[in-house]
Amino acid sequence: MPDIPVINASIVLHNNNYESIKSIVSTISHVEHLLHLYLIDNSLDDELKSLESLDKRIIYRHLSKNVGFGKAHNIALKKSIEDDVKYHVILNPDISFEPEVVREIYDFMEINSDVSVLMPRVLFRDGSLQYLCKLLPTPFDLFARRFLGFGLLNGLVSKWNSEYELRFTTYHRLMNVPSLSGCFLFFRTASLDKVGLFDPRYFMYMEDVDLTRRLHKYFKTMYFPDVEIYHDFERASYKNFNMLVHHTVSAIRYFNKWGWLFDEERRMVNKETVQQLKATGA
Repeated sequence: MPDIPVINASIVLHNNNYESIKSIVSTISHVEHLLHLYLIDNSLDDELKSLESLDKRIIYRHLSKNVGFGKAHNIALKKSIEDDVKYHVILNPDISFEPEVVREIYDFMEINSDVSVLMPRVLFRDGSLQYLCKLLPTPFDLFARRFLGFGLLNGLVSKWNSEYELRFTTYHRLMNVPSLSGCFLFFRTASLDKVGLFDPRYFMYMEDVDLTRRLHKYFKTMYFPDVEIYHDFERASYKNFNMLVHHTVSAIRYFNKWGWLFDEERRMVNKETVQQLKATGA
């Protein structure tokens, strides 16, 4: 890696446990050539402010209200663009990884200048794979996954979902896919300067789909299986009614923006993605 800082990072907080955040902050602090770690706190109180004492590179911002995931990350992303910081990684507070992961991603991004954003291999704590590479969703994809995956329809929905999550690839190699998860995204900031940041109309959910879709139109948006992270994926919208409401509202906003039944770009991107991956033996 270079001799000067070229990477910023950001984590959005909301009523998190101090010790769990301290752990991920410690990991990021050991990343080589980190310039700043932005902690954007959506909590009503600033009890997590003491985290900034852990490292002089931490910039803590308390917003006094929950402005949402994407809008909070945008505060840090804008600074990276303004300060001409080459890379910016956004992180969920519920992930863990070795600092060397960032070094390997950086090396890959330096060699592949046509890649705008990268997501590593993501595992559950038990080591099983999370299928977070996806095609662009149709309304049926989201509805079926949430409400129809049981009983007599379970087999049909599972088959449909398998292609939507690109499970036929076995996730064993590099893939250029149009939708990546926001739990860990390593951005080239110049590409964000071209297409824009997270759409602030999404309070929670779908903002990562929307942004990677926009990036995919001009650049490669890559899944990188050579490194891995662990993610406490809770599927909150399956367990919490308020989260389900947020997910539903975001889905409506997404399809209002891009199209419900008639989305020619979605059809072409999905077709080309599947054809390319099957043709290359993924």
